[in-house]
Amino acid sequence: MFCSGCGHAITPGQPSCPNCGRPAAPAVPVIPPIPGLQFQVENYAGKIRALSIVWFIYAGFSLLTGFAGMAFFKAFITNHFGIWDHGPWSHGNVPDWFGPAFFHLFWVSILIRAALAAVAAWGLMDRARWGRIFAIVVAILSLIKFPFGTALGIWTLVVLLGFQNNMLYQQVEQH
Repeated sequence: MFCSGCGHAITPGQPSCPNCGRPAAPAVPVIPPIPGLQFQVENYAGKIRALSIVWFIYAGFSLLTGFAGMAFFKAFITNHFGIWDHGPWSHGNVPDWFGPAFFHLFWVSILIRAALAAVAAWGLMDRARWGRIFAIVVAILSLIKFPFGTALGIWTLVVLLGFQNNMLYQQVEQH
């Protein structure tokens, strides 16, 4: 410890500086650690891990339902079900651009949704700083995908938003 006036060394507990007579500054009390913080951080880390696993499952589920939907869509467009026997598109009168255009549009949207979910899961699993923000954005986007996307989006927002959750995520990030 040193004198704030002249810089002379002062032994701890000495009331004033022997060189200039200036009173010594009181010792700063040591702040005790927050009780239960380690337990909260470990509990929160478990929630983040579970959330990332569910995001991985949702990415795979999106791909599987996308494949099934695309197979149904292709059968529907080629009139495999026989529902277009009457009407303007009966007997193969479907415009040539209709099937491939919608097929590619749906396929790209399925791949984007699955990729966003997988990247959010990966960011949370790695406990990356960008993973939290990315998962929040993807959760907001997935709120419109009822029912699974909505449920997962709400769960993600509850776990990741808020001041306390931000502080806990920073603690998890450091470990």
